[in-house]
Amino acid sequence: MESYWQYTEKDTRMMYIDNPLLIGGKKFDLRLYVLITSFRPLKAYLFRMGFCRFCTVKYDASIQELDNMYVHLTNVSVQKHGGEYNSMHGGKLSVQNLRLYLESTRGKAVTERLFSSISWLIVHSLKAVAPVMANDRHCFECYGYDIIIDNKLKPWLIEVNASPSLTSTTVNDRILKYKLIDNILSVVLPPDGVPE
Repeated sequence: MESYWQYTEKDTRMMYIDNPLLIGGKKFDLRLYVLITSFRPLKAYLFRMGFCRFCTVKYDASIQELDNMYVHLTNVSVQKHGGEYNSMHGGKLSVQNLRLYLESTRGKAVTERLFSSISWLIVHSLKAVAPVMANDRHCFECYGYDIIIDNKLKPWLIEVNASPSLTSTTVNDRILKYKLIDNILSVVLPPDGVPE
């Protein structure tokens, strides 16, 4: 079972996030893309077109369902083997549609706070590793951030993937990843297209 852990500084225990935000009764996480062009000073760009990855089976934390990966694991590589998998949308929802859903169900101010918290979570994670990261002005890196949101709308960092997979599972996925690559190139290449 995939685990979402929180670090508690007080007693150094790890805890499972057992109160995930559900949509349609299903657990999901976010995949966000962050481009880093410098760690010192920190120059980070959050791509606005991330997505949510949903489980195909409704969330159930009971002991009978603890081993059911279709309830707990949001990874498409797992979910695509489930009987409920929809290959048209790939179990994904755009971050823009998540924002609209949350604004309509929780309110605009609460939704803005959540997305601001997600941005700060990303910034703090990058600042934490900056002292040990190579800082070459001729290099850049795209990171895939996996984040889960609890039912109190608090974001939790699951993991950060360097050079995340850009494999497409749907038409919308291919469009998103094409735009991601296009945006990365527009940031890292100078306007005349010739590197320094």
